[in-house]
Amino acid sequence: MGVSVSASTAIIVAGLFFAFTTFYPVAANGFDRVSDAQQGINERALERQNTAFSVTNATYDGGTNNLTVNATNDGSVGLVAGDATLVVGNEYVDVGGPNATTTVDGNADTELWLGGETLTVTVAQGDTETVIGNGTRVVLVVESGVRDTAEVNA
Repeated sequence: MGVSVSASTAIIVAGLFFAFTTFYPVAANGFDRVSDAQQGINERALERQNTAFSVTNATYDGGTNNLTVNATNDGSVGLVAGDATLVVGNEYVDVGGPNATTTVDGNADTELWLGGETLTVTVAQGDTETVIGNGTRVVLVVESGVRDTAEVNA
């Protein structure tokens, strides 16, 4: 074996060393990203599992032309009232927007809807294209995707 074999072996070993030093950080970063994504999935699943609420009633007052939806937070997760979504007769109503007003246990100054508290959402008939009446279906959805439905009583 001459110098050329030793030199080529050294070049191959150096190439493998540089390849490994490039491959390892890429593999470690990929593993970290996958681990973080799995942790996020697990956290969202746990939040969904601990979220429970029920729409206790939905009433329409013909005198004031207002739909009032009451929901009670039965879960252990605090929810944000403005992040909820209300669907009235297949029409989207942004609870945090200008077309609806919210109160939590009668307090209009808070957005935090904790366990055991009642959220009241009021929507004016003029703010929806749907004609609200007896039997109109309302669906309340919170940020984790948990939902509950009720029918309107006029």
